[in-house]
Amino acid sequence: MLPGFHPDPSCIFVKEWDDTFFCASSSFNAFPGIPIHASKDLQNWKLIGHVLNRREQLPRLAETNRSTSGIWAPALRYHKDTFYVVTTLVNDHLPQTDAERWDNIIFRGKNPYRDSSWSVATHFKFEGYDPSPFWDTDGQSYITAAYAWQVNPGIWQAKVNLETGETGEWYHIWNGTGGMAPEGPHIYRKDGYYYLMAAEGGTGLGHMETIARSRRLVGPYENNPANPILTNANTTSYFQTIGHADIFQDGSGRWWGVALSTRGGPEYKYFPMVRETVLTAVTWESGQWPVMTPISGEFSGWRMPQVRDIRGEGPYIAEGDDIDFAPGTKLPAHFTNWRFPPQDAFAISPPGRPNTLRIKPSRLNLTALNGNYAGPEGQSFVGRRQQDTLFTYSVNIDFSPKILEEEAGITAFLTQNHQYHMGIVALPRASDGVLAPHIRFRGESYVPVPASVVAPVPDSWIGKPLILEIKASNMTHYSFAVGPADAQSLKQTIVVAPNDPLSWGFTGTLLGIYCTTNGGAGNQEAFFSKWKYLPQGQYRN
Repeated sequence: MLPGFHPDPSCIFVKEWDDTFFCASSSFNAFPGIPIHASKDLQNWKLIGHVLNRREQLPRLAETNRSTSGIWAPALRYHKDTFYVVTTLVNDHLPQTDAERWDNIIFRGKNPYRDSSWSVATHFKFEGYDPSPFWDTDGQSYITAAYAWQVNPGIWQAKVNLETGETGEWYHIWNGTGGMAPEGPHIYRKDGYYYLMAAEGGTGLGHMETIARSRRLVGPYENNPANPILTNANTTSYFQTIGHADIFQDGSGRWWGVALSTRGGPEYKYFPMVRETVLTAVTWESGQWPVMTPISGEFSGWRMPQVRDIRGEGPYIAEGDDIDFAPGTKLPAHFTNWRFPPQDAFAISPPGRPNTLRIKPSRLNLTALNGNYAGPEGQSFVGRRQQDTLFTYSVNIDFSPKILEEEAGITAFLTQNHQYHMGIVALPRASDGVLAPHIRFRGESYVPVPASVVAPVPDSWIGKPLILEIKASNMTHYSFAVGPADAQSLKQTIVVAPNDPLSWGFTGTLLGIYCTTNGGAGNQEAFFSKWKYLPQGQYRN
């Protein structure tokens, strides 16, 4: 449904907003954060904005340490003309016993199509994560969340004032069914029962969704004898790690479910888009347990007429890019940074450079300080999500580095410590030690990466715009190529690299561009143009 880096989905149907479905997903260290997609037919999904879109909303995002830190598992709900997103900013470098690890927050918005309508973060105290709001029949609001599982695994609940963040006493309501790390809870009221659904088993191959119910919100909760209600654990399915689900009704009262999934099969080796959002049909008879259709890549659900009249500035999820950075435009809504970028890092069509994106170099490169931390200064990087198994991504670059290690280029970026990049960089020539532009490919990961490649830029290419390209022509490898922008027949493949070094963690690969001094004294700006992303195939089995 939402391919690529869109984990931990939470979705709602809002009749008051023109019978529209809205979905939020986790963003971790990416900024803008917490993307909101909208659809009227569950087939055509459009990016309409981001909840976290201004530095002042959550300044601490600049200081997260570790690639698995940042925004985890937003829960999206609508109540009395207000949209609520409740989530956790996780400092994943701290132990689970440290209360500072968990910064639980509430965002409120009146108009999801207008980023400025989302509030600054309201903080509340809880030593855990994955909070989800619920309003009982008397109007009282509650938050249900997962306690730090290495400390006291289970689901907890408290009354909450969603305007101030003030909570009542937290109390334990469910242990789950015995799987590791019960988390991602949601409460649903139906047919006189409170249903409590949660994920268990961790977010790897043992991931599953379970459910319990009670006549009272505070419990005790009775487990569904058919648990788990959704999983592909211990199967040969291409779709693995299924869990962290949410369920909702459409305008006709039919039930649907969303969950995260990883397309990698039980081998779990090649999955650079990592955790994606999948959709399934749900049957929920009166007084019974919900039955979720298993995830297999295709399913038969209730037919809905296709509708493509969604508002918002972002693209539909299946669209590619053909961006020329025209004067008077701004960065597209789906462009993504890693934390907050340096101030004034980007300019579209600056004076004398129409139809280009100028990037000022950051001192930090893509790895930054240690592969996990970047400090408050930021990195000059912008990208878009890989959303297709097969694709070609390319961009033209005009860059003339003169000082040692000035560099700009193209990257397949999962995190600071899991990424490939190929750039133009000033290095000494092997023949005489004179600084000259070189092509350099490097990789960073916890698993083996191809050896670095360094080669002088051919004399006939120097001073000309070049085209840089990343291509996935199969599900296991990327190719990196470079050549003169005005003579693509001369383009050369520099390296073919496996994608398993980018198949890791919680997020998903971004394809983008960067400019850095690599900690040196340079200040050379790079000018990029003709940004293209061409979807070429989606594997579902």
